[in-house]
Amino acid sequence: MDLSFCVVNTAGRAHLLRCLDSIRATLPTGVDAEILVLDNASGDGSAEAVEEWNARPDGFGERLRLIALERRQGKASNDSRLLSDARGEWCLLLNEDSELCPGAVEALLRAAESEPSVAVAGAQLLASDGSASACAWRLPGVATALMQALFLHKLLVTQSGRGFENRRVGWVQSAAMLVRRNAAAEVGYLDSDFFVYSDETDFEKRLYDAGWTVLHVPAARAVHHEQLTNDRASGRRRLVEFHRNRDLYMRKHHGPVAAAAVRVLTAWTYAVRALAALVLPNQAPRWYRLHAQLALSPRGEGIREAAAELNAQLDREAGGPARHQP
Repeated sequence: MDLSFCVVNTAGRAHLLRCLDSIRATLPTGVDAEILVLDNASGDGSAEAVEEWNARPDGFGERLRLIALERRQGKASNDSRLLSDARGEWCLLLNEDSELCPGAVEALLRAAESEPSVAVAGAQLLASDGSASACAWRLPGVATALMQALFLHKLLVTQSGRGFENRRVGWVQSAAMLVRRNAAAEVGYLDSDFFVYSDETDFEKRLYDAGWTVLHVPAARAVHHEQLTNDRASGRRRLVEFHRNRDLYMRKHHGPVAAAAVRVLTAWTYAVRALAALVLPNQAPRWYRLHAQLALSPRGEGIREAAAELNAQLDREAGGPARHQP
């Protein structure tokens, strides 16, 4: 099989259905493809909605496989599950809140097959209003943290938004990311220690270390609604998870001293932004202060703990531990 579309959904029913519609609308002629949807114990009727969508005359039939988890898992674990279950030579990882634009799949496949060393090709992500979002960067380290602390990140760290040619980059965001399946298997898929955030960064760093290449493909475009990022109701948990996993990445790949230096540099960056937000219009100084606090000391309850609480609740409702699906 040529291509496996791999979609992880966590309580995003409406977004998920639009994502599936975009897959159907953008599938290139002559490409043998399947769709794998992993529903992450959503509880919002997402799994049933996928089955109804697939039962329509224009559904995918047997080429769509639904994996409905009974307990909430992390993004890295779920993407790894899909990559290992997929049959395609290439796997297009998609968030449920991503929508492929016309021509995106062809552009990604064409770029990925242009060089035998390419393991990952990432689309240019667009915000809901159609504006381009930053979606490719240099791999994190002390040098990149220093560039950000000097507010040179747009010039020296961000690698998307620089013309229309494909370019080699450090890492791309996984909201619309094409992956060579055998390369993913070679490095052991994604590391489940990263519950969510920095999971793709770690994955692409390990691919780079193994000799593979990561490409940013501006001609491939996908709208990413970023429902998780925009959810300020669970903001502190998300920021804990974000900074905790950034720190985990640094400790894993650069050691404790470099990780400590990056914590200080990152906290400084957010602290300056918090001060600037006091006088700039339409800014949120408290949000930046919280970023600064957690960047310096990434502790507390994050998304992983929220998932554990949900799983405990599901266990109680089921009268015992829910069956864990292999």
